[in-house]
Amino acid sequence: MKKILTSEAPTPVGPYSQAVVHGNLVFASGQIPLDPKTGERIDGDVEAQTERVIENLHAVLTAAGSSLERVVRTTVYVTDLTLFGRINAVYARFFVGDPAPARATVQVAALPLGAQIEIDAIAALD
Repeated sequence: MKKILTSEAPTPVGPYSQAVVHGNLVFASGQIPLDPKTGERIDGDVEAQTERVIENLHAVLTAAGSSLERVVRTTVYVTDLTLFGRINAVYARFFVGDPAPARATVQVAALPLGAQIEIDAIAALD
């Protein structure tokens, strides 16, 4: 396995890698809406948080030699499923390929640092 670490995405807040490459797959850890420059959670509504999360995933996947277009599966964790439509609208702007990635969405009691959303991904290498 190969560890992926890029300054273009937030530094991990625990004992995990931003991503690991195994074979021809990239396993990207869950990203929350942290600004990679400050390490602080961004302010804003769930749309802004979702956009930041996907931008962080994009940076990690790019560092691994993959891309959002190569994502085969995501898991979306949200603290309030009533926000799903708003999250989905942002998600659909970034994941536009056909077929779209497989996905699960799960409501959770809380996420690190008070985030409303976290997304992890599995992607193929380019």
